[in-house]
This record gives sequence, C-alpha cells and structure tokens, in this order.
Amino acid sequence: MRRLLLLIALVLSACDAPAPTSAPVPLAPVPSGPAMSPASAQAAFSRVSASLRPVAVNECQRRTSGMRCDFRIEVDPNPRAPVNAYQTVDKDGRPVIIFTRAMINSARNPDELAFVMGHEAAHHIRGHLARQQANAAAGAIVFAGLAGLTGGNASAIDAATQVGALVGSRTYSKDYELEADELGTLITYRAGYNPLIGAHFFSRIPDPGDRFLGTHPPNASRIQVVQRTAANLGLVQ
Repeated sequence: MRRLLLLIALVLSACDAPAPTSAPVPLAPVPSGPAMSPASAQAAFSRVSASLRPVAVNECQRRTSGMRCDFRIEVDPNPRAPVNAYQTVDKDGRPVIIFTRAMINSARNPDELAFVMGHEAAHHIRGHLARQQANAAAGAIVFAGLAGLTGGNASAIDAATQVGALVGSRTYSKDYELEADELGTLITYRAGYNPLIGAHFFSRIPDPGDRFLGTHPPNASRIQVVQRTAANLGLVQ
C-alpha cells in the first residue's frame, strides 16, 4: 500500500517537473504595422471564422466517416475569461470551437487567429477528445486495479483512480497537439492564411519544455511541425 502511495506521489510530482526548454526556431517575419485594436481583432475573428469554417468542414468530411463536421465557432460569453481557445462538443454532439475575448484580443494579425482556429478544428477531426477520454478511463481502471490488489481501502482506490485518469489523459497529449498543429497548418493555408505567420503565437506564450506527462510539447517542436508541413505545401519563409 505504501508503495502505491509513493508511486502516486512520484507521478504527481513528475507532472510539474519542467525539463530544459528547446532552442527557439526562426519563423517567417511578421508583416510590419501596428497590432490590431480590440475592434479590429473582433472584426478579423468574424472574417477568419467565415473563411476557415468551410475549409474545416470539408477536411472533416473528407478525412472521417460518421463524424459530425458542422462546426460552430463561438466567443466565450465570459468577458473575463483568460486567454484560451478550445474544442468541445455541445449536448447534441456538434463540434464547437470557442475563443475567449482575451484570446481574440491577444492576436497580432488574422493569421494567428486562423492558425489557432485551424488547430482546434484539427483536434476534432483527429478525434482527440474521444481518444483522450478513452485513455483517461483506461488509466483509471488500471490504477484502481493496482490499488485493489495491494489492499488499498476505498479512499486509496479513489485516489488511485483519479491519478490513473490523469496519467491516461496525458499519455498521448503532446502527440495530439503536434498532430493538430500539422493538420491545423494545412487548414490555415487552405483557408487563405499564412500558418508561418500564425505560428508566431508560440513565440509569445510560455514554453512548457518537454515535461514528463506534460499536456503540451515544447514550442520549438511545434514550430518545426508547422515549418515542415508548410514546406510540403510549397509555402516558404
């Protein structure tokens, strides 16, 4: 039982232990000019949504079978929500991409909005949400079973279940992000935006490094995926 608790403690501590960050990767230069005002950013968000949504729908229909592809792109109603964009599904199973106002206002140009939007659409097309939920369920079952085999009581089994779900959900999390960056680059490009400019977003967010069980890969790895995918599309810096 003590060994199990020690394992749980080690796993939880490892989730927060950062590794050295990767070296920065040069990106395409950003077009000169002032950053967008909040009003311009909101207008750009509407234009980008209108341009990118049909591309995302087409990619989804072409690459999947039986998956809902009728994306909704919305703004989080909470005006104080922090910088964030995410993909989810509504109660009817329709895919939804949500941007907070802070996220929209933090974008320097429409290309960044398009890249983030394409990335979130790619998460749905690749089935990452369902795969992550399945991984979490499997991890919970395995850890709960181990706790039971070692004589754990109800409290210990519950704790092991939660840790197992955490470990399971993060097992392939970084791979999913890179997959979404790759497909997101393609969607961004086909929607008429420059993913090499859009990926400058990575240069302004904290680098998570290559943490064990981290949720996101190093920024440099993500930029390299964008550059490689863009080169395959014939887009040069």
